[in-house]
Parts: sequence; C-alpha cells; structure tokens
Amino acid sequence: MKIDGAIFDLDGTLLDSMFIWDTIGEEYLRSRGIEPHENLNEIFKSMSLYQAARYYQTEYGLTDSADAIMSGVNGMIRHYYTAEVLPKTGVTEFLAELKNRRVKMCIATATDRHLAEAALSRTGLLSYFGEIFTCGSVGHGKDRPDIFHAAHRSLQTPKNSTWVFEDALYAVRTAKSAGYHVVGVFDRSEPNIDEIRGLADLYIRSFEEMEGILNEEGFNDSRLRFQRRSRDSGRHQDHHGA
Repeated sequence: MKIDGAIFDLDGTLLDSMFIWDTIGEEYLRSRGIEPHENLNEIFKSMSLYQAARYYQTEYGLTDSADAIMSGVNGMIRHYYTAEVLPKTGVTEFLAELKNRRVKMCIATATDRHLAEAALSRTGLLSYFGEIFTCGSVGHGKDRPDIFHAAHRSLQTPKNSTWVFEDALYAVRTAKSAGYHVVGVFDRSEPNIDEIRGLADLYIRSFEEMEGILNEEGFNDSRLRFQRRSRDSGRHQDHHGA
C-alpha cells in the first residue's frame, strides 16, 4: 500500500466518541433530574443545539434560557472530550507506524477545534498531526470536498498516495467523488456499512488490520483480496457491529 499522506476524521474513526453525540440529549436531562422520553436521541439528530434547547423548554418545561441550556450541554461535551474519550483499538500503534514511515498526517473533522485538540492531547495523539482542519474553519461540511482539499494542500503529498480515513457514508462518498483513496472505518453508530464497503477502496473493522495491509505488495490485487476478506468476515456479524 503506497501512502505518503493521511487525512483522518476524528469522531468514530480515530476516537470511540460517537456515543457522546448519540446520548448527550438524554444525559443532559438526567443530569437535571428529568427522565427523557423514548427516542429522544433520534429526535435530536435532526436538530441544531439551539433547536434542542428550545425543545427542552417546550417539551420538558425547562425555564432556563436557551443560552444557559446550550452552555450546560456544551459543558458535558467538553467533559467527555477532556476526561473520558478513548482512541479506538489499534489507532495509537497505527499512527506510530505511519510516523515511523515518515507519512504526513492531519485531521479533518466536523468537531470544534478546541474539543478536537483537547481529545487528541488527552489521548496522546496530538503530536502525530501537523494540522487540524474543521468544517467550521473551512466554511463547509463534509458534504462538500473543501475540507479534504484544504487538508491535502497542507500535506503537500501526491494525491494518488494520499488516503482519507472516514467512518461516515456521506464523507466517504464526498472524498471518493473528489478523487481520493478512502479507507472506510467501522463504527457501531454507522448503519450504512454495506454502502461504505462498496464505495471505499478498503474497509476495516479495526486499525489492527492495517499492519498487514501496509506491507502488502501489488496494491491493486491486494486491495481486492482484502475487500473480499472484509466483506466475508462481516457477513456473519451484526450490521451495527459487536
């Protein structure tokens, strides 16, 4: 596998952190002594933080201002990123191997920069990355390729040996459409695993699998063999993971 540059997503790819976003709505209410209604997290997925704060006011009778509610939620999120979040299995070892091979690396994430830096610093991963690009700083989400292009420009590596690592279908689709090689990374929060397998050049369930792939010769043939192995190994597993 020829790799000179690597662009990594953060949540769900390097960090086991998607549970934060999947449960924060319920956890905030419980911290206030309120038991949430069923399916609250599903409702919140389509809301901005401000909309969620207003929902708390109208549906749960919270009398705090929307700003105060948002501040409380953000405080809980900061706590998760600075005190609890962990890297996924095999991540630290894989990044160390890339550094040993002089591969240039950066982050491309939808998470706010201060949270990304806090989590990477706490987990000991920050020093591996030259730059952190956020959707906020670039001005567009990952439904557009701007963040991948910005990250690639910072790496100054050939595009055909620059790889994007992503767990979310829409981001995998964007990166592939923009002409990048993509490694799809399993995360239990992502339901569209089969579609990601079909789009990505590689699909892994754990970064532990990357050790052998890095050392394979004849990339095109080995890629196809690996994808078949990944698909076969995943057929007997729950669609949402272990």
